[in-house]
Order: sequence, then structure tokens, then C-alpha cells
Amino acid sequence: MGRVVVVGSINQDYVLVVPRRPGAGETVTATALTVRGGGKGANQAAAAALGGAEVTLVGMVGDDVAGAAQRRDLSSRGVDVSLVSEAPGVGTGSAFITVTPDGDNAVTVAPGANDRVRPEDVQAVAGVMSNADVFVAQLEIPLDAVVEAVSLCRAQTHVLVNAAPYRLLPQVVLERIDTLVVNEHEAALLVGSPVVGVDAAREGATAIRALGPRSVIVTLGAAGAVVATGDRCTHVPAPDVAAVDTTGAGDVLVGTLAALLADRRILESAVAVAVERASASVVRVGAR
Repeated sequence: MGRVVVVGSINQDYVLVVPRRPGAGETVTATALTVRGGGKGANQAAAAALGGAEVTLVGMVGDDVAGAAQRRDLSSRGVDVSLVSEAPGVGTGSAFITVTPDGDNAVTVAPGANDRVRPEDVQAVAGVMSNADVFVAQLEIPLDAVVEAVSLCRAQTHVLVNAAPYRLLPQVVLERIDTLVVNEHEAALLVGSPVVGVDAAREGATAIRALGPRSVIVTLGAAGAVVATGDRCTHVPAPDVAAVDTTGAGDVLVGTLAALLADRRILESAVAVAVERASASVVRVGAR
């Protein structure tokens, strides 16, 4: 098994299935409420473990029932949570997700303990970082902790960053990234112009590569993804599925990709598998 280290967020998700999203000042009655595991870091770690990798998650939860539940859930999925610490007196991160009948979602996050991850917390696990075949980060924890984590990666480690939610990454980080994953919205913020559809994603991915990353993946939801690497820019279509909940599909893609890259798979073929698994994930409710 390849070794994957994920530094990122851990949340408890509250998923509301609604007939439609409320307007300003309006009340809408949900048809269902479920409580599930979430957080981009945790979701991606779980997906990488499902993909066959040996996965260690570095992050922080609160000293509460939700934090203990998330640690148990991740451990049951094969994720090493020994480096997930507790922030005393702080709640575990929470996400409040509304899902409409077409499977689309809107997410509001209360960071909680995720906001307490500091560069020194990452420095403390430098030994584990140095043994990673693939390192994975997102941007739901403080940016300085992500910057520190990337700086600790050895030259042989494949650095995979999911720039979500969007933040302006320092140039030193962009130039160290082997694979940058963004959706259309995040790609648009990076290039300063709209990115909608396959053709625009091709142009956007190529432009983002010029900023420093060795390869760029722009995810397109039901249209799959575009991969820019070397002198190639390839569209990977997604299978046609009946979406129930698209929450976490991008995390499935990133985690699956991390596992396959740790197993020395070629990027384009790894993305094709990751797109298929992400598509399969949307036919059920929940992000993990």
C-alpha cells in the first residue's frame, strides 16, 4: 500500500433534505435530517483508505461527543487518527448542509477546532510527513498550517492540494504543488475570469499551470474533469448517474486520486478512476 498523509479539517455534518432552499426571511420545512461525518480532510482521508492506501490524518477536533464520534468513525474506515488531537474547550467543526431534490447542495461551515491547527502542530509530526508517498491538503484549516505542511514534504513526496475553499496561495506553495485540484468556481478566482464548461476549463487549467503547479485538475461535476499536465490537456467525462446528494463528491475524487498516485498510477488514468468513484458517491446521502 502507498502511504498517504492528509492534513485537514474534521467536521460533523448536519444534512437537511429540503424541497427547495428558503429565500430571505422564509422558513422551509425539511423532509429529513441526518448527522454524518464530514470535513474535507476527513472525507479525503476516508476515501484514500477505501482506495487501498495506508492513511494518516493530522487534524483537530473538540473535546466533545462529536469529536470522539468522528475519531471512531474514521478509525473504523481504516484511517490512522493517532495524530488527530483535541482542542480543550472548543467544539468540533460543524457543517450545515441543505440538499435539494436535484442533489445539489449548499454548505455553511462553523470551523470550531479546525481553526486551532497551527504550524507547530504540523512541525510536531514532521517525521510522519517525511514518510508520505502522497501528501494531501485542503484550505479548511489556517493557511499558515498548510504552508508549513507543504514546506516539510520531502522532494519525493507527491504534493496534492485541493484549493477549497478558495484562498490565495503563496507562490512558494504553488511552485511546490505536484497536483492542484479546483472546481470551476475556484479556477475562476485563480485566473480572474469565468470558468464554465469543458472548453473554459481547458483554458483555465492551462493558465493555472503557468502559476506553478506541475499539473492541474478542474472538476466539472456531472461533466467530469479536465486534466492539464505537461503539454497535454485532457477531458475526462463522468458516467451518467441520478444524483441524490453531491456533497463530498470532490472529496471522493481527491482521496481516490491520492491513493492511486501513492500506488504509482499515471495521473490521467488515476483521474479517470477518481471521476467514476466520485460519480458513484452522489447516488446516496452524505459526504463520507
